[in-house]
Amino acid sequence: MPVLLIDDDAVRRQQFLQLLEFIDIELEAALGYGAWSDVITPEQGIAAVLLGESDDTEQMIRELEALQAVLGEQVPFLLISKKRQKGELSPELAAMILTLVEQPFKFRQVTHALHLGEVYHDSQQKAGSVSQMLFRSMVGNSRGIRNVRKLIEQVADSEANVMILGESGTGKEVVARNLHYYSSRRNHPFVPVNCGAIPADLLESELFGHEKGAFTGAISSRQGRFELAEGGTLFLDEIGDMPLNMQVKLLRVIQERIFERVGSNKSNKTNVRIIAATHRDLEEEIQEGRFREDLYYRLNVFPIEMPPLRQRVEDLPLLINELVTRLEHEQRGSVRLTPMATAALCQYPWPGNVRELSNLIERLVIMYPYGLVDVRELPEKFRGTGHYEEIPIANFEDEMGTANGQTGPVGVAKLPTDGLDLKEHLNNLEYTLIKQALDDANGIVAHAAKRLQMRRTTLVEKMRKFGLHRQDQAS
Repeated sequence: MPVLLIDDDAVRRQQFLQLLEFIDIELEAALGYGAWSDVITPEQGIAAVLLGESDDTEQMIRELEALQAVLGEQVPFLLISKKRQKGELSPELAAMILTLVEQPFKFRQVTHALHLGEVYHDSQQKAGSVSQMLFRSMVGNSRGIRNVRKLIEQVADSEANVMILGESGTGKEVVARNLHYYSSRRNHPFVPVNCGAIPADLLESELFGHEKGAFTGAISSRQGRFELAEGGTLFLDEIGDMPLNMQVKLLRVIQERIFERVGSNKSNKTNVRIIAATHRDLEEEIQEGRFREDLYYRLNVFPIEMPPLRQRVEDLPLLINELVTRLEHEQRGSVRLTPMATAALCQYPWPGNVRELSNLIERLVIMYPYGLVDVRELPEKFRGTGHYEEIPIANFEDEMGTANGQTGPVGVAKLPTDGLDLKEHLNNLEYTLIKQALDDANGIVAHAAKRLQMRRTTLVEKMRKFGLHRQDQAS
């Protein structure tokens, strides 16, 4: 999509026009303040607005407000300025712009600002179009997650109790919500309760409810989770942390489908489907006398095991995209990761699983709003060994032979004895050769594209993909 350039400074406007042409950015129009109102309509697709700085701050704010009224809030504003940070602007103006395009113009800084605008625009459009609940999507194409989806499909519409197993943070509640959503009970409540987070002396009241005066502080009657979930699904998370005395009472409810509120002798019928989850090894807990064997067999009618993230790293790019989409949908910002950053994350063991990944993405969105995150921007523990960053050209030549008439079998690669990730290897190779071509061409994209025998626009897209920018001043 094109950008709109608005600047009263004709000389600066011409300089920026030349720069946009050089980096192959499509331009909608280049006009002075106020002159755009007769030529720009709400129907036009504008990716970003570049506004030249004026000495009159109030004038800039009025111009931005008028532009926003016509183009909508999804179009980002980039301010061309001699200032280095947004903090140097007035608070009102800083709140309206996404980032600064600093003068004198530099290739890296301009392309980075335009990329921020592109990410912001895409995320705002995506946020407006997302309508379904994201929790229902079981993201991934790995064998483990495909098996989980198949099991959900098989058991969702039955009345069988389900036991979801897996490490903390793998997404056990996501599975439970999917089971409920795809069951015949979907129009009734889904009620979760964390058995490990509620004190043992309050858990009975929490599950079964209580009558007024049943204990100190019971100033009124209260429904329990079984009553709240009537007709629907009760999700008992961390069932392995439930005290033994409560396990006996839960077993009776499962067997007889009746319960009593605390402080009452009246039996209440219940019609709920129970889904339980735990990160513990319940068979080991049974051996240690901490979990009842009869309750285990009642709950473990249909087990589903969620694989840890380290066993399905091929799903990680899809999960990252899903988590970013969720943040965009919640209007909390956006971020993009380079292939090198994603490769680094694939090497991390993820002890906290998807929950840890979710926390990292949220952190990156806060630290680099609408930015492009490379390996060096990741927190240190996620950077891995660093071997994915560059493949030395010398090693590549040793493996592939020497081209341009020199000896050696060109195109014959030697596969390492321990194998390699071909996709990652090719990405690393492409990144390295593009970087070398840019270095040899002193940052001139047209010259680098010629060396790589590709179109300049194709090279620009690949530079965006890998987060490659030059700091050389554009002339």
